[in-house]
Amino acid sequence: MSGQTVGTLAVADEGLDILDAHEVEFQAAGYPQAEEARLANIACYESPATTVRYVADRYHMIRRDLATQALSAALSAGPRVDGAVLEVGVGSAPMLDQLDDDRITLAADLVEPALRAGGARHRPMIFDATRPFPISDRSVAAALMGELIEHVYYPDALLREIRRVLKPGGVLVLTTPNLATLQDRIRFLFGRAPRQIDPLHAYLHLHIRPFTVDLLRQLLDATGFDLITVQSNLVGVRLRSGRWIQSRLLARLFPGLGGSLVVSARRREEAT
Repeated sequence: MSGQTVGTLAVADEGLDILDAHEVEFQAAGYPQAEEARLANIACYESPATTVRYVADRYHMIRRDLATQALSAALSAGPRVDGAVLEVGVGSAPMLDQLDDDRITLAADLVEPALRAGGARHRPMIFDATRPFPISDRSVAAALMGELIEHVYYPDALLREIRRVLKPGGVLVLTTPNLATLQDRIRFLFGRAPRQIDPLHAYLHLHIRPFTVDLLRQLLDATGFDLITVQSNLVGVRLRSGRWIQSRLLARLFPGLGGSLVVSARRREEAT
Protein backbone atom coordinates (compact mmCIF):
# COMPACT_ATOMS: atom_id res chain seq x y z
CA MET A 1 0.00 0.00 0.00
CA SER A 2 1.33 3.38 -0.94
CA GLY A 3 1.00 6.42 1.25
CA GLN A 4 1.49 10.15 1.43
CA THR A 5 2.10 12.29 4.47
CA VAL A 6 -0.02 15.23 5.44
CA GLY A 7 1.27 16.95 8.55
CA THR A 8 3.00 14.17 10.50
CA LEU A 9 0.53 11.33 9.96
CA ALA A 10 0.70 8.99 6.99
CA VAL A 11 -2.46 8.82 4.88
CA ALA A 12 -3.03 5.70 2.82
CA ASP A 13 -3.86 6.75 -0.73
CA GLU A 14 -4.47 3.45 -2.50
CA GLY A 15 -7.36 4.14 -4.86
CA LEU A 16 -7.66 7.65 -3.48
CA ASP A 17 -6.27 10.36 -5.74
CA ILE A 18 -6.98 13.46 -3.69
CA LEU A 19 -3.77 14.58 -2.04
CA ASP A 20 -2.18 17.69 -3.47
CA ALA A 21 0.16 20.46 -2.35
CA HIS A 22 -2.40 22.97 -3.58
CA GLU A 23 -1.54 26.63 -3.16
CA VAL A 24 -4.20 29.27 -2.69
CA GLU A 25 -3.63 32.76 -1.37
CA PHE A 26 -5.85 33.14 1.68
CA GLN A 27 -7.02 36.43 3.06
CA ALA A 28 -5.62 35.45 6.44
CA ALA A 29 -2.04 35.72 5.22
CA GLY A 30 -0.21 38.48 7.04
CA TYR A 31 -2.85 39.03 9.70
CA PRO A 32 -1.36 38.41 13.16
CA GLN A 33 -4.80 38.19 14.81
CA ALA A 34 -5.61 35.12 12.71
CA GLU A 35 -2.45 33.42 14.00
CA GLU A 36 -3.36 34.39 17.57
CA ALA A 37 -6.78 32.82 17.12
CA ARG A 38 -5.20 29.64 15.78
CA LEU A 39 -2.87 29.32 18.76
CA ALA A 40 -5.69 30.01 21.21
CA ASN A 41 -7.79 27.23 19.70
CA ILE A 42 -4.88 24.80 19.84
CA ALA A 43 -4.38 25.60 23.52
CA CYS A 44 -8.06 25.02 24.28
CA TYR A 45 -8.61 21.83 22.28
CA GLU A 46 -5.22 20.12 22.42
CA SER A 47 -6.38 17.73 25.12
CA PRO A 48 -8.55 14.93 23.63
CA ALA A 49 -10.65 14.99 26.80
CA THR A 50 -12.00 18.44 25.92
CA THR A 51 -13.95 17.24 22.90
CA VAL A 52 -14.99 13.95 24.49
CA ARG A 53 -16.42 15.81 27.47
CA TYR A 54 -18.64 18.24 25.62
CA VAL A 55 -19.93 15.90 22.89
CA ALA A 56 -21.31 13.61 25.61
CA ASP A 57 -23.89 16.28 26.43
CA ARG A 58 -27.42 15.71 25.02
CA TYR A 59 -27.28 19.11 23.32
CA HIS A 60 -24.29 18.06 21.20
CA MET A 61 -25.48 14.49 20.71
CA ILE A 62 -28.62 15.78 18.99
CA ARG A 63 -26.60 18.27 16.94
CA ARG A 64 -24.22 15.55 15.73
CA ASP A 65 -27.08 13.17 14.92
CA LEU A 66 -28.80 15.85 12.85
CA ALA A 67 -25.58 16.61 10.98
CA THR A 68 -24.85 13.00 9.97
CA GLN A 69 -28.50 12.41 9.07
CA ALA A 70 -28.49 15.53 6.91
CA LEU A 71 -25.30 14.37 5.21
CA SER A 72 -26.73 10.92 4.47
CA ALA A 73 -29.95 12.43 3.12
CA ALA A 74 -28.11 14.90 0.87
CA LEU A 75 -25.79 12.20 -0.49
CA SER A 76 -28.79 9.99 -1.25
CA ALA A 77 -30.71 12.72 -3.09
CA GLY A 78 -30.19 13.12 -6.81
CA PRO A 79 -27.43 11.52 -8.89
CA ARG A 80 -24.82 9.71 -6.82
CA VAL A 81 -21.54 11.54 -6.34
CA ASP A 82 -18.80 8.99 -5.77
CA GLY A 83 -15.84 9.77 -3.57
CA ALA A 84 -14.61 10.20 -0.03
CA VAL A 85 -16.22 12.14 2.83
CA LEU A 86 -13.99 14.69 4.54
CA GLU A 87 -14.61 15.93 8.08
CA VAL A 88 -12.73 19.11 8.96
CA GLY A 89 -12.01 19.85 12.63
CA VAL A 90 -12.80 16.41 14.04
CA GLY A 91 -11.03 16.80 17.37
CA SER A 92 -10.98 13.47 19.21
CA ALA A 93 -14.62 12.58 18.41
CA PRO A 94 -15.30 12.38 14.65
CA MET A 95 -18.91 12.72 13.57
CA LEU A 96 -17.85 10.36 10.78
CA ASP A 97 -18.18 7.56 13.36
CA GLN A 98 -21.96 7.94 13.05
CA LEU A 99 -22.04 7.91 9.24
CA ASP A 100 -23.61 4.73 7.87
CA ASP A 101 -21.88 4.64 4.50
CA ASP A 102 -19.24 2.51 2.81
CA ARG A 103 -17.28 5.50 1.50
CA ILE A 104 -13.69 6.28 2.40
CA THR A 105 -13.67 8.77 5.27
CA LEU A 106 -11.01 11.38 5.95
CA ALA A 107 -10.62 12.91 9.42
CA ALA A 108 -8.78 16.24 9.46
CA ASP A 109 -7.67 18.41 12.34
CA LEU A 110 -4.94 20.85 13.27
CA VAL A 111 -4.24 19.28 16.68
CA GLU A 112 -2.36 16.01 16.36
CA PRO A 113 -2.94 14.59 19.89
CA ALA A 114 -6.69 15.01 19.54
CA LEU A 115 -6.69 13.51 16.06
CA ARG A 116 -4.71 10.47 17.19
CA ALA A 117 -7.15 9.94 20.07
CA GLY A 118 -10.01 9.74 17.59
CA GLY A 119 -8.96 6.25 16.60
CA ALA A 120 -7.85 4.59 13.37
CA ARG A 121 -11.22 4.06 11.70
CA HIS A 122 -10.74 7.04 9.37
CA ARG A 123 -7.78 8.19 7.31
CA PRO A 124 -6.11 10.99 9.29
CA MET A 125 -4.98 14.32 7.88
CA ILE A 126 -3.33 17.15 9.78
CA PHE A 127 -3.80 20.62 8.36
CA ASP A 128 -4.93 24.11 9.32
CA ALA A 129 -8.46 24.80 8.06
CA THR A 130 -7.65 28.52 7.78
CA ARG A 131 -5.04 27.76 5.12
CA PRO A 132 -5.14 25.91 1.77
CA PHE A 133 -6.12 22.27 2.16
CA PRO A 134 -3.56 19.74 0.86
CA ILE A 135 -6.32 18.21 -1.28
CA SER A 136 -6.84 18.26 -5.05
CA ASP A 137 -9.60 20.21 -6.76
CA ARG A 138 -12.94 18.42 -7.12
CA SER A 139 -11.79 15.28 -5.33
CA VAL A 140 -14.22 14.57 -2.45
CA ALA A 141 -17.94 13.89 -2.50
CA ALA A 142 -18.84 15.58 0.76
CA ALA A 143 -17.50 17.70 3.60
CA LEU A 144 -18.63 17.74 7.21
CA MET A 145 -17.73 20.48 9.67
CA GLY A 146 -18.99 20.73 13.25
CA GLU A 147 -18.72 23.89 15.36
CA LEU A 148 -15.68 25.19 13.48
CA ILE A 149 -16.69 28.05 11.22
CA GLU A 150 -17.33 30.39 14.16
CA HIS A 151 -13.66 30.02 15.17
CA VAL A 152 -12.08 31.48 12.01
CA TYR A 153 -11.55 35.10 10.97
CA TYR A 154 -12.35 34.47 7.32
CA PRO A 155 -15.22 31.98 7.03
CA ASP A 156 -15.75 32.94 3.40
CA ALA A 157 -12.22 31.74 2.54
CA LEU A 158 -12.86 28.50 4.43
CA LEU A 159 -16.08 27.80 2.52
CA ARG A 160 -14.48 28.61 -0.82
CA GLU A 161 -11.72 26.15 -0.02
CA ILE A 162 -14.29 23.48 0.82
CA ARG A 163 -16.09 24.22 -2.44
CA ARG A 164 -12.81 23.86 -4.31
CA VAL A 165 -12.21 20.30 -3.06
CA LEU A 166 -15.82 19.16 -3.55
CA LYS A 167 -16.78 17.33 -6.71
CA PRO A 168 -19.60 18.76 -8.86
CA GLY A 169 -22.80 18.07 -6.96
CA GLY A 170 -20.82 17.61 -3.76
CA VAL A 171 -22.40 18.25 -0.36
CA LEU A 172 -21.41 20.35 2.65
CA VAL A 173 -22.96 19.90 6.09
CA LEU A 174 -21.91 22.22 8.87
CA THR A 175 -23.06 23.08 12.36
CA THR A 176 -22.47 26.31 14.24
CA PRO A 177 -23.83 27.99 17.37
CA ASN A 178 -26.77 30.30 16.70
CA LEU A 179 -26.29 33.96 17.61
CA ALA A 180 -30.06 34.57 17.69
CA THR A 181 -31.42 31.87 19.98
CA LEU A 182 -34.73 32.42 21.75
CA GLN A 183 -32.84 33.00 25.00
CA ASP A 184 -30.51 35.57 23.43
CA ARG A 185 -33.33 37.46 21.71
CA ILE A 186 -34.94 37.90 25.12
CA ARG A 187 -31.61 38.91 26.68
CA PHE A 188 -30.99 41.51 24.00
CA LEU A 189 -34.35 43.18 24.69
CA PHE A 190 -33.07 43.88 28.19
CA GLY A 191 -29.70 45.19 27.02
CA ARG A 192 -27.77 42.00 27.72
CA ALA A 193 -25.23 40.60 25.25
CA PRO A 194 -25.87 37.31 23.42
CA ARG A 195 -24.15 34.36 25.04
CA GLN A 196 -22.02 33.65 21.96
CA ILE A 197 -20.00 36.86 22.29
CA ASP A 198 -18.94 36.47 25.93
CA PRO A 199 -15.20 37.35 26.04
CA LEU A 200 -14.88 35.89 29.56
CA HIS A 201 -16.32 32.45 28.86
CA ALA A 202 -13.92 29.50 28.99
CA TYR A 203 -14.39 28.57 25.33
CA LEU A 204 -17.03 30.91 23.88
CA HIS A 205 -14.41 33.66 23.77
CA LEU A 206 -12.97 31.72 20.83
CA HIS A 207 -16.19 32.21 18.83
CA ILE A 208 -15.21 35.21 16.74
CA ARG A 209 -17.70 34.83 13.84
CA PRO A 210 -21.16 33.99 15.23
CA PHE A 211 -23.99 33.36 12.76
CA THR A 212 -27.74 33.62 12.40
CA VAL A 213 -29.70 31.56 9.86
CA ASP A 214 -29.95 34.53 7.52
CA LEU A 215 -26.25 35.39 7.69
CA LEU A 216 -25.27 31.77 7.15
CA ARG A 217 -27.58 31.58 4.14
CA GLN A 218 -25.97 34.71 2.68
CA LEU A 219 -22.46 33.37 3.24
CA LEU A 220 -23.22 30.03 1.60
CA ASP A 221 -24.75 31.76 -1.40
CA ALA A 222 -21.78 34.13 -1.76
CA THR A 223 -19.29 31.25 -1.69
CA GLY A 224 -21.01 29.09 -4.30
CA PHE A 225 -23.41 26.84 -2.38
CA ASP A 226 -27.14 26.21 -2.71
CA LEU A 227 -28.83 25.72 0.65
CA ILE A 228 -30.70 22.42 1.06
CA THR A 229 -31.91 22.30 4.67
CA VAL A 230 -31.72 24.27 7.92
CA GLN A 231 -32.27 22.47 11.23
CA SER A 232 -31.54 23.04 14.88
CA ASN A 233 -31.02 20.80 17.87
CA LEU A 234 -32.87 22.40 20.81
CA VAL A 235 -34.71 25.61 21.64
CA GLY A 236 -33.97 26.42 25.25
CA VAL A 237 -34.47 28.99 27.97
CA ARG A 238 -32.34 29.06 31.09
CA LEU A 239 -34.16 29.81 34.33
CA ARG A 240 -32.77 31.90 37.18
CA SER A 241 -32.13 28.68 39.07
CA GLY A 242 -29.71 27.64 36.32
CA ARG A 243 -32.03 24.91 35.02
CA TRP A 244 -32.63 24.73 31.28
CA ILE A 245 -36.03 24.15 29.71
CA GLN A 246 -35.39 22.70 26.26
CA SER A 247 -37.67 21.64 23.41
CA ARG A 248 -37.01 19.51 20.32
CA LEU A 249 -40.46 20.31 18.94
CA LEU A 250 -39.78 24.05 18.91
CA ALA A 251 -36.42 23.42 17.28
CA ARG A 252 -38.14 21.48 14.50
CA LEU A 253 -40.75 24.18 13.98
CA PHE A 254 -38.49 27.22 14.41
CA PRO A 255 -34.86 26.24 13.73
CA GLY A 256 -33.82 29.90 13.72
CA LEU A 257 -34.45 30.00 17.48
CA GLY A 258 -32.39 26.92 18.32
CA GLY A 259 -29.03 26.57 20.01
CA SER A 260 -26.95 25.13 17.17
CA LEU A 261 -27.73 25.51 13.48
CA VAL A 262 -27.31 22.47 11.26
CA VAL A 263 -27.30 23.26 7.55
CA SER A 264 -26.75 21.21 4.42
CA ALA A 265 -25.82 22.74 1.09
CA ARG A 266 -24.74 21.59 -2.36
CA ARG A 267 -21.90 22.94 -4.45
CA ARG A 268 -23.37 25.23 -7.11
CA GLU A 269 -22.05 24.83 -10.62
CA GLU A 270 -21.38 28.01 -12.56
CA ALA A 271 -23.47 28.54 -15.67
CA THR A 272 -21.52 28.05 -18.89
